[in-house]
Amino acid sequence: MALTREEREQFLAEPHIAALAVDAGEGRAPLTVPIWYQYAPGGDIWIHTGKGSRKHELIAKAGRFTLMVDRIEPTIRYVSVEGPVTSTVPATSAHLTEIASRYLPPEKVDGYVEFAEANHGEAVIITVRPERWVSSDLGNV
Repeated sequence: MALTREEREQFLAEPHIAALAVDAGEGRAPLTVPIWYQYAPGGDIWIHTGKGSRKHELIAKAGRFTLMVDRIEPTIRYVSVEGPVTSTVPATSAHLTEIASRYLPPEKVDGYVEFAEANHGEAVIITVRPERWVSSDLGNV
């Protein structure tokens, strides 16, 4: 059963780990990797990734990507969203703190941000505008 717009936006706004998929070029399957993301209903989605990483370069070349999130409890549900990249900007400490706060317990955020800033190198924020949605709730199959 397809989700309503409100249901799919609310589900996407929850802190799920997404599978990001982006065209990897001729003769290759799409690059598909797990990723943290940030989203509020009705808005755009953004991800935080390493500047110059393979993911960053493939997204820049393709100009769009897909995120898919799912769960198996309390019901089997998924949302897949795809759209064009609308901006790529340098990541700030505030971005990193915001996304880490979405996924980590409060007492772990500062340590993670400190570690990431010291060890992960420069990062970018890539924003995508949701354009196409596929969603379903299969209930308790």
